[in-house]
This record gives sequence, C-alpha cells and structure tokens, in this order.
Amino acid sequence: QVQLVESGGGLVQAGESLRLSCAASGRTIVNGAMGWFRQAPGKEREFVAAIRWSGANTYYADSVKGRFTISRDNAKKTGYLQMNSLKPEDTAVYYCTVDFFVTAIETFRPDYWGQGTQVAVSS
Repeated sequence: QVQLVESGGGLVQAGESLRLSCAASGRTIVNGAMGWFRQAPGKEREFVAAIRWSGANTYYADSVKGRFTISRDNAKKTGYLQMNSLKPEDTAVYYCTVDFFVTAIETFRPDYWGQGTQVAVSS
C-alpha cells in the first residue's frame, strides 16, 4: 500500500504560479513513476504529467507542456508539480498518483491515488 498526500493548492490569478507537493509513504517505489491528474467541474479526469521514480524521463499533456514542470525528491519521497503561467482552464482538483511499474513513461497508469488538492485560477 502507498499513501499519497497532496498539498499546495489554492486560489491564484491568471498568470501566477503554484507548486503542488505530494508526500508518499508506505511501499517503496523503485521501478515506478509518480504522476498528476486533474478533474475540472463537469469534466472527466485527465492526465497532466508523470515522472519516473528513477531517472529523468518525464511526460506531459500537451495542454500543460512548457508551463508545468514535474519533479521529485527521492530522499524525501515527495513529488512536485510546478505550475507557471496558470490559466482559468487549469482550475481543477489535482490528484497525485503512483504507478508501481512502468516500461515507457507514456504508458503511465495509476495504481494509487491521493485525495486531491483544489486549484482555482481566476481571470
């Protein structure tokens, strides 16, 4: 089992930045990856970004490429999502996820989910 706790959400204006954090505890992630999904009101949950737990491979949704940066600190078992140049359409609940075994990062499929943190961007 893995427990994931997100933090860092909030209300910002368009163009501003936020950094989300995800603290992982429990089972050790070795050959897996950490990722972020989001769900806006009335919309389906969508993939945002993922990063291998070992190595530097990352993968982003086209909608956030160039604005969001995913990273992780293995020693702290914590992942991050730096969100710059935020837009109103980025408003959503953001979920931290873990896939325990990935081959290609593009095949990321979550095994565990956090409870989510709300991000709201006003225009």
